Amino acid sequence: MCGRFALTATTDQTAAFLGLGELEEFPARYNIAPTQPILAVVAAGPRAPGSNLPDREAMLVRWGLIPGWVKDTRNFPLLINARSEEAATKASFRSAMRHRRALVPASGFYEWRRQANGRRGQPYWLRPRHGGPVAFAALVETYMEPGGSEMDTGAILTTAASADIATIHERMPVVIEPEHFARWLDCRSNEPRDMADLLRPAPEGYFEAVAVSDRVNKVANTEPDIQAPYMSVEEETPETPKRRKPGADDGQMTLF
Repeated sequence: MCGRFALTATTDQTAAFLGLGELEEFPARYNIAPTQPILAVVAAGPRAPGSNLPDREAMLVRWGLIPGWVKDTRNFPLLINARSEEAATKASFRSAMRHRRALVPASGFYEWRRQANGRRGQPYWLRPRHGGPVAFAALVETYMEPGGSEMDTGAILTTAASADIATIHERMPVVIEPEHFARWLDCRSNEPRDMADLLRPAPEGYFEAVAVSDRVNKVANTEPDIQAPYMSVEEETPETPKRRKPGADDGQMTLF
């Protein structure tokens, strides 16, 4: 699963990484949450012969995909993720997987280690070891509201986690490498079945896991310090047992 992520690369860095022309200036975002607008990149429409315009373009979408066939969004779940194993066949994502594949730039994502009772435990900031940014595989869908207005929406594709990430969570976002951007975005020539080899976990060691404080749990906390390393009780290394004096009583209180 991917329920929070960040994009802290500069506008110029992001544009260069994604092969875009100009990109409207945006601030660093340290705690991006569902229903908020996110940056997505899609293939551009037809270009005139000899055009120097880039073959991809950026758009803002609401994080939470709504299929075009939905009649009442109040009774429809928030689809922030799409399981890559079933995106080509599941009704909610089938059309977008065929016609509207996208890239979502990120500097990393957050994940929570599950406790035995199923509740969220220690949060982690998972960042690429090579530095940012990275591109998550995504799907976009334009939803026509009953009143006639249109809303662009999107979801991030996930896959089984690599072995090192699986100790935190069993799922992770699908990462598309730059050499595969064009193939992933080309929905005219490449069908979903042609994308199967891209829908795999990132290599083990690709991401670095940094334990952070639970301040990231609150959407209102958007400052850079939410990514600061934090040693929780769960993560602390047990202390080396102290040497005991002969005859010492563990139940005896001591000043030393």
